[in-house]
Amino acid sequence: MKLLVSSVRVIDKKSPFNGQVKDILIEGGKIRQIGDNLGAGDAQVIDGTGLHVSAGWVDMRVQGRDPGFEHKEDLHSVRKVASRGGFTEIVLLPNTQPVVDTKDTLNYIRHSGFGGLVTLHPAAAVTKKADGVDFTEMMDLHQAGAIAFTDGENPVQNADLLLKTILYLRPLNALLINRPEDRELTLYGQMHEGVTSTLVGMKGMPSLAEEMMLIRDLKLLEYALEKNTYDTSAPVLHVSLLSTVRGVELIREAKAKGLPVSADIAAHQLAFEDKDLIDFDTNLKVNPPFRSTEDNEALRKGLADGTIDAIVSDHNPHDEESKNLEFDHADFGITGLETAFALSVMHSGLVLEDVIEKLTVQPRRILRLPAAGVEEGSAANLTFFDPHAEWVFGKTYSKSKNTPFLGQTLRGKVRGVINNGKQEWFK
Repeated sequence: MKLLVSSVRVIDKKSPFNGQVKDILIEGGKIRQIGDNLGAGDAQVIDGTGLHVSAGWVDMRVQGRDPGFEHKEDLHSVRKVASRGGFTEIVLLPNTQPVVDTKDTLNYIRHSGFGGLVTLHPAAAVTKKADGVDFTEMMDLHQAGAIAFTDGENPVQNADLLLKTILYLRPLNALLINRPEDRELTLYGQMHEGVTSTLVGMKGMPSLAEEMMLIRDLKLLEYALEKNTYDTSAPVLHVSLLSTVRGVELIREAKAKGLPVSADIAAHQLAFEDKDLIDFDTNLKVNPPFRSTEDNEALRKGLADGTIDAIVSDHNPHDEESKNLEFDHADFGITGLETAFALSVMHSGLVLEDVIEKLTVQPRRILRLPAAGVEEGSAANLTFFDPHAEWVFGKTYSKSKNTPFLGQTLRGKVRGVINNGKQEWFK
């Protein structure tokens, strides 16, 4: 592939061309030259006027559903949806059937993504079947290429298991991802515990469930590690899907102590509040649930001051039978890969450079992935986008349609992606 993208604005804080409009020549999968008025020669030419370019985006939390639930999503469709959303690399959670708790299942996913436009990074389960009872063979899974360890949708409830996992993974320089939720406190819960849950007569999911679990996890992390071994450039524990005021405060306090911890939020978390569930739209049933105005403001502040490191899609596809039924029987989750960028632009309160950093630099740092950027000689792993373009989300490329954003006008449009010598462009 030999390609010239002309007149595109570079968004990369580490690049000497950051903020500048330049031509980019790509050849043999690498960025050969960045400059002004570059000659095209025999290269394919893309007019990048009005477009921005950054390193390819990384999504740290995706439910791929394959193997086992291919009617909801499969590895082909999730790559297609990811590229449409601007993501060139995605982390797949292990909650499949079978669970990603053996090398065979891990390799099935890894080999499916080799050399493709979207690179697949499977996370392996901490416990067999992700059921919180017996450990997986984490060393073997790490050597086989697991990007991280997590029970995914199932928070690790057993404190001893979590402590031993931290101790086991630390020498491997491997990452533990956990979502903070005490399920004894959220049992039968359907939405955020508050005024709205009381008004509609739904069992609430209290903020306390997140806060208690997070206090436990951070205390165990501190207990497990000697202070002189702290290295915050490579977090030991990644806290996924923060949603509460106190949760943000706890991460902020932990970082002030120097604990090797990082955190993310889902892009959709900022777009709604619990009061929006008054009409029982099952597409708004997510976990963690949409919470209060105060919680959302805390999340924005956490993004702005660096307490929250990354933004994820929390792509969670479900078929019609899982969503089109009574609210209390519907599954939790919405699809998010195609809308994560637009929602980040519209609702995070961040300037564009910081949004891009939460999608590129920070996920790669947390996951121990090689750095990527817009610089000569580097691999062409790039996302092209127009942060100002308004568009109607009229069609999803996911196999599932469980999103509240279909038919809505969004701002921030992906226009193309390049990775592994492949490219795709969108209108």
